[in-house]
Amino acid sequence: MLSVRDAEAIIFDAVQPLHQPQDIELVDLCTANQRILATPVTSGLDFPHWDNSAMDGYAVRYEDVHNASVENPVVLEIVAEIPAGYQPQVTIKLGQAARIFTGAVMPNGADTVIMQEKTRREANRVLINTAPQPQEFVRHQGDFYQAGSQLLPVGIGLQAPEIAILAAAQCDRINVFRRPRVAILSSGDELVTPAQTLKPGQIVDSNQYALAALVKQLGAEVLMLGIVKDDQNNLQKAIAEAVSQADIVISSGGVSVGEYDYIQQILLSLGAKIHFQAVQMHPGKPLTFATFGNVLYFGLPGNPVSALVTFWRFVQPAIHKLSGIAAGWEAKFLRVLADDELTSNGKMETYIWGKLHLIDGVYKFHKAGGNYSSGNLINLAQTNALAVLPVGKTQVCVGEEVLVLLT
Repeated sequence: MLSVRDAEAIIFDAVQPLHQPQDIELVDLCTANQRILATPVTSGLDFPHWDNSAMDGYAVRYEDVHNASVENPVVLEIVAEIPAGYQPQVTIKLGQAARIFTGAVMPNGADTVIMQEKTRREANRVLINTAPQPQEFVRHQGDFYQAGSQLLPVGIGLQAPEIAILAAAQCDRINVFRRPRVAILSSGDELVTPAQTLKPGQIVDSNQYALAALVKQLGAEVLMLGIVKDDQNNLQKAIAEAVSQADIVISSGGVSVGEYDYIQQILLSLGAKIHFQAVQMHPGKPLTFATFGNVLYFGLPGNPVSALVTFWRFVQPAIHKLSGIAAGWEAKFLRVLADDELTSNGKMETYIWGKLHLIDGVYKFHKAGGNYSSGNLINLAQTNALAVLPVGKTQVCVGEEVLVLLT
């Protein structure tokens, strides 16, 4: 039985991020949100595109106003008004100024902007009451970005700031990685769909819906293959079909040591390399990980909490890495304070579900109420973190620091 860290290393080493030409799609800027950039972006534009004013005020020559004060204001003639979007037609000469607005192009001859609050206007003259710093409130061409250099690198997620940058750079078509395809199936004679009438001994297949929701949240495409009964031929056909269509296959159920748990032998018959079949963690011990070339197979436990915990711990970062994210795809952990006593038998790395609260600027973990069973889906509601007790750790006291996995 592998440690969690060793299992994680095996999984992440097996993930081959999307990078081939066939993995790249050209999309419109309006549909690029949450996609992963597949090629670096450069621009032929400087940012700012030209010298411009950072304030409403007056464009002046620094040498005219460097000694200005309230007691001895400098008086300048206003020779132009320059709104944003207008190309100045004047050159500022000795003793002159131009009324200018935020974002407007600086006129020739001017090198400094005096904010309007530091001036007083009288007809076509302006009195400068404060000595500015040289080039104050002037944004120079190329200060933010110089044309021809890399604007955005490969492997970043495109969100509102990046979309704005691409729009400003007039990049209306962008190369992004395709969305990973994830096939999901559930195994078990006892399973029924939410629409079916529940009979004694049957269980509603909640795993498929929960896993599909999580996969969609990660930006991947979901192939829901439904419930497959505990029949070896049907399972083999379903898994073979999933492997042929997807980058990642997730099954839940059928991976323990029961008489009807066929998954391992089916994987071998289909040519999979089985890397491990159990992990030293609770919940989630009966986890199978296998590969069909570059296709990843996760055989998750059937108990709903176990399925979700193993997804958050292993599958979620694997999907992130596969999607082409260059950095930050790993599972996210924080050290916070425990708001409740947390216990474990110390034999397994133990995951306790609950919620992070920000209290007086300090994050605290509060465990979910109710029964802590891997079959109890109910008290997972409204949780957002898993407290992690390592092997050998049997107790975390209230107020003690604890590592939590963000879900």
